[in-house]
Amino acid sequence: MKRCPTCQRAYADEELNFCRVDGTALVNDSSTLDENSSTMILPDSARHSGPAESQTENFSTGQVSTSSLTHPSRRRTSRKTINSLAVLPLANASTDPNMDYFSDGITESIINALTRLPRLRVVPRSTVFRYKGLDVDPQAVGRELDVRAVLTGRVLHLGERLIVKAELIDVVNESQLWGEQYNRKPDDIFDVQDEIAKEISEKLRLQLSREEKRKLTKRHTEDAEAYRLYLRGRFYWNKRTEENFKKGAEFFQQAIELDPNYALAYAGLADTYILLSFYGASAPKDTMPRAKAAAVRALDLDDALAEAHTSLAYVNGCYEWDWEAAVKGFKRAIKLNPNYATAYHWFAIFLILLGKPEEGIASVKRAQELDPLSLIINTEVGWAYYLTHQYDKAIRQYRATIELEPSFSVAHFFLGEAYAQKGMHREAITELRKAVELSGGSPLMKGVLAHIYALVGEREKAQAILRELEQLMTKRYVSPFIFALLYAGLGEKDQAFLWLERAYEHKSILLAWINVEPMLASLRDDERFTDLLRRLRLA
Repeated sequence: MKRCPTCQRAYADEELNFCRVDGTALVNDSSTLDENSSTMILPDSARHSGPAESQTENFSTGQVSTSSLTHPSRRRTSRKTINSLAVLPLANASTDPNMDYFSDGITESIINALTRLPRLRVVPRSTVFRYKGLDVDPQAVGRELDVRAVLTGRVLHLGERLIVKAELIDVVNESQLWGEQYNRKPDDIFDVQDEIAKEISEKLRLQLSREEKRKLTKRHTEDAEAYRLYLRGRFYWNKRTEENFKKGAEFFQQAIELDPNYALAYAGLADTYILLSFYGASAPKDTMPRAKAAAVRALDLDDALAEAHTSLAYVNGCYEWDWEAAVKGFKRAIKLNPNYATAYHWFAIFLILLGKPEEGIASVKRAQELDPLSLIINTEVGWAYYLTHQYDKAIRQYRATIELEPSFSVAHFFLGEAYAQKGMHREAITELRKAVELSGGSPLMKGVLAHIYALVGEREKAQAILRELEQLMTKRYVSPFIFALLYAGLGEKDQAFLWLERAYEHKSILLAWINVEPMLASLRDDERFTDLLRRLRLA
């Protein structure tokens, strides 16, 4: 017999270590309890009661087992509200790695639902997914991420069976707050996610308003197949490569075809088109109008979607050069979801290019606080320092990011740029060559490398890259802005302005930063540059 020292319940299951009601570690209790005892004995065959009741099944043995238990006579415990949580990636328990999208998607959906609660700090996806596939101690991870609670679990999707096992751990008290195993049909995935989110909010002692409860279980679609297609889209989008962006767009589009009112799928499509343009995979005139149309449609369906406001703000600024609308959109997104790191991240660079460097750095630092292990956010903290000519700080930040992930090409790329502005040209060339290699031959990174070669007098190498990019342009889109950078390095101003003018005609989103990009400093005293700023509404 075991007993909970907090709520005084006794358990006949000798293999149980934690109380199923409050998660406290059980102690051995050999005393005999009679029928009139105030302590209720819970046998291991007891069933979870109420509308959320679910028969559970062991993943390996297939035997029916029990999990979380509730009882109307349970006593209140003295636990305080837990205000921080990390949802670790739910493991794909099947033997098919192609089902990773499903377990990853459920994890992301739970994170997104809990992020809507203003008094709960939820560690973002990009940070917790660094633990994916690793055999980690949840309590150690909780301490590393400085959170009070950690959710772990597994997902098994076999034909017409969906089994989800979840466990909530109190990091400080080293106890289990809650555990449950669901055995449902795949179409019941929404109910499972709702129940998990509700259980977490209750076990963390969060006092939710009626509106917060509504937000917690808000569904963007009732079509389970459309939802699975959306999860596939996000799975590929998060891989951040040209090929995977295009795959992601296909799945988002398929989700929309099944449910034309799926606002979140439109928001995903908008994000995909934006990054296809940003990474130079597609011409802005081909993708940015589509991004705007998708974001606008998402907001028509759900005006409270912070992701769509963020996407629309980005398009309004970088593509349409309507900076007032962009600022308004970012502020609206942050108001709707104060924990949405991407809104602070994208807004930060806009603030810098609009002449508000201190506000910009504060905004990107806030994004970093919300998502401390995000590689792109950590890199862009350095970029904010770079754009404000704080090169030593930029270099330190880029180096710290590379320590997190040595193969992250973007950090090496920006580190090379910062070295160049410090006059450390050999170090710059080393980092830029590494960035080109790691990126698979990014045209932008090649263009900046050629710019630096020209600065140190290695014009033949610079011109060799120029010819390579000209040849590449006959096969795929290459931003005219890249050629402008290259010619600026070669000191050929007329050619640089010719390509800047072509970038303007192409509506290149990279033009947005011309007034703060140090590599273009040699062009700023020219009347043609002033005229371009005026047309970009940046003068």
